[in-house]
Amino acid sequence: MTGTHIYDAVRTPFGRAGGALSSVRPDDLAALVMRAVVERTGVDAERIADVIFGDANQAGEDNRNVARFGALLAGLPTSVTGVTVNRLCASSVEAVIQGARAIETGDAEIVLAGGVESMSRAPFVVEKSAKPWPAVGNQTMWNTSIGWRMVNRALPKPWTISNGESAEKIAREWGISREDQDEFSVRSHRLAAEAWAAGRYDAEIVQVPDHELPRDEGIRDGSTVEKLAGLTALFASNGTGTVTAGNSSSINDGASAVLLGAEGVIDAEPLARITGRAAHGVDPDVFPIAPIEAANKALARAGRTWADVDLVELNEAFASQSLACLKGWRDLDPAKLNVDGGAIAIGHPLGASGGRIIGHAAHELRRRGGRVAVAAICIGVGQGLAVVIER
Repeated sequence: MTGTHIYDAVRTPFGRAGGALSSVRPDDLAALVMRAVVERTGVDAERIADVIFGDANQAGEDNRNVARFGALLAGLPTSVTGVTVNRLCASSVEAVIQGARAIETGDAEIVLAGGVESMSRAPFVVEKSAKPWPAVGNQTMWNTSIGWRMVNRALPKPWTISNGESAEKIAREWGISREDQDEFSVRSHRLAAEAWAAGRYDAEIVQVPDHELPRDEGIRDGSTVEKLAGLTALFASNGTGTVTAGNSSSINDGASAVLLGAEGVIDAEPLARITGRAAHGVDPDVFPIAPIEAANKALARAGRTWADVDLVELNEAFASQSLACLKGWRDLDPAKLNVDGGAIAIGHPLGASGGRIIGHAAHELRRRGGRVAVAAICIGVGQGLAVVIER
């Protein structure tokens, strides 16, 4: 089997819900990053075997295979196929992993992977009656932007709590205080602001025409522990809650793309090589800790240990989740985690976040002259996914 190399990775700045990118269709966001990564590498688009894109919602303008529609809108040849995958928050990590498998088994030499989400434009949906022509009556309408809807009642009730309630549960069980969470969140905003100011995101950013953002829209320069302490806990009614809007990721819009290929198939120096990957499952109500074992497994498959790791990009769904993962990775220096901020500041457009953390890990390894990085992400309904990349 041949190895898989990351030749380039790009993303849009991430917009807030109802913000700068809320008027842009998700298929247009996908097309933008697809076109950009092809143009930047100079790859002959005819040689792309497949476009694999992640998307968690797929209920609105991103329905009916946004990967294929994005490729067509990007101007890729119609011979270039497209498939959309869904592993919720890790959808674009899954896209990268599937692309790597295709390359390593010889089914492809070049794959364009990535993901997209417009949580602003996620539609409202109404359940449909089993009758072919139901009478109009009182019906439940669901907001598909985020969270559970139309849950199967056969599932055990503890597994059907919201992601925020799961984050509260992890905070209690892992002994993570409100102050710990708020301090971690302030760190995320500070590091993200510093990284943008220093130009450390410039290598991967593609601006959206007519909707340009100077940086990710959710970054708050003036964030302090004192300010965050004034926010109301959202998921506990007895006054003991610790999870707030300030120490959680937000609802966002954006897209990311990662160009994958076998060694030497593109006339450009790769950013990094994929050397390990793994998934891990846990009970749905403790999904935030699933990345712990996913990353441990991925490192073992890469023949590496935490002592070899220079950088970790962990998607910050919640501060309690990130801090629990740090506790689980006992041998990891916390200073190596999310060195340029994370999703609490940058944002978490579900289908695009995995491509962002893999792409930034690859770019930052090159910038720092590092060797090994881990990209890991938690997934609602009890899963974690991780990838090891090396220069």
